[in-house]
Amino acid sequence: MDDDWICGRFGEDEPWTLGAVNPPVFDNSVFTFGSAVELGEAIRNEDERYVYWRGTNPTVDLLQRKLAALERAERAKCFGSGMGAISATISSLVSAGDHVLVLGAVYGPTTQFLRYLEKFGVTHDHAVDLDACDSAIRPNTRLLYFESPSYMRYEIFDLAVVTGWARERGLVTVMDNTWSTPIFQKPLTLGVDLVVHSLSKYAGGHSDVVGGVVAGPSRLIRPLALTEYQLYGAAMSPHDAAKVIKGLRTLPVRMAAHQERGLAVAGFLAGHPAVRRVNHPGLPSHPGHDIALGQMSGFSSLFSFELATESRDEVSTFLDGLRHFRIGVSWGGFESLVNAPALTTEESVRATMGIPVGLVRLSVGLEPADTLIKDLGGALDGIG
Repeated sequence: MDDDWICGRFGEDEPWTLGAVNPPVFDNSVFTFGSAVELGEAIRNEDERYVYWRGTNPTVDLLQRKLAALERAERAKCFGSGMGAISATISSLVSAGDHVLVLGAVYGPTTQFLRYLEKFGVTHDHAVDLDACDSAIRPNTRLLYFESPSYMRYEIFDLAVVTGWARERGLVTVMDNTWSTPIFQKPLTLGVDLVVHSLSKYAGGHSDVVGGVVAGPSRLIRPLALTEYQLYGAAMSPHDAAKVIKGLRTLPVRMAAHQERGLAVAGFLAGHPAVRRVNHPGLPSHPGHDIALGQMSGFSSLFSFELATESRDEVSTFLDGLRHFRIGVSWGGFESLVNAPALTTEESVRATMGIPVGLVRLSVGLEPADTLIKDLGGALDGIG
């Protein structure tokens, strides 16, 4: 099956859909059974059987099967948020006394969650590269967590090399693949054990849903689905699943358009005198560009650049000077958004990730690139 088919009609022509153009939304919290024996069997297999909304639901299950197919995974489990997926996944893999290695910069709340786990006896360290991982690894290290491209800095890691390093040391690897989506990158095929996503971003695509997913082998997904998913209660609703299913239908087309506009804007910024550096792996000037070409089939439109300033006031002036880009968190929708970590991120987290004051993050939406470039040019002139 190709990705276009999976995003579109895969699973949507089955008898239970009754031929509906949009798959039905099962808006009920509970399912009933013909016998007590049947109920007992279903509860024992609640990760796959429909018992109660907090377990799974036919609409959510359809989305899970689509996402698993896109990632070339055996199974996928959807959550009510990206952090629901991340926190449950990490929790399923560690116990008191274990240690987690974090490679590169990762989503701020992920670091905050790892700090939260310290009160349960789970420790962690950040490492900028595999050489640093060699120094930071401990006998009790169980998990290597990372993003590629990395958070805010958009560094590229060679997935085959990273996963080979981890496998030799008996570590499970978990990677956040939200930036690329499975359209542009399939980490499981390159050795990653589990992949997580925020479905609120490109997958949903319309800034109207919050959700998350973890995908991987059944041996890791099933215990997570039966334990952390159930106990943490971060269940995805069938209505949110239906929104993501609709978002997936246009995902291949949208990602191609995001790529085109993102590269045009990044190219403009790379040549502007008020910009010190552009962190977009799709540019040939990016240090990881060649590696990216070997493991990715395209590039999304989320990237950062560094203003030639160390002044927070000038960063604020730049953001306030934009008229088309909206100031806000999140990304992946139609609208173009801008954010500056120095103004919004906890100082200790920003320092851990090595993010400079002048770094600005752009989410290039689906508006005309010329409109966005003109907007950025005017704001840059305002601080020059």
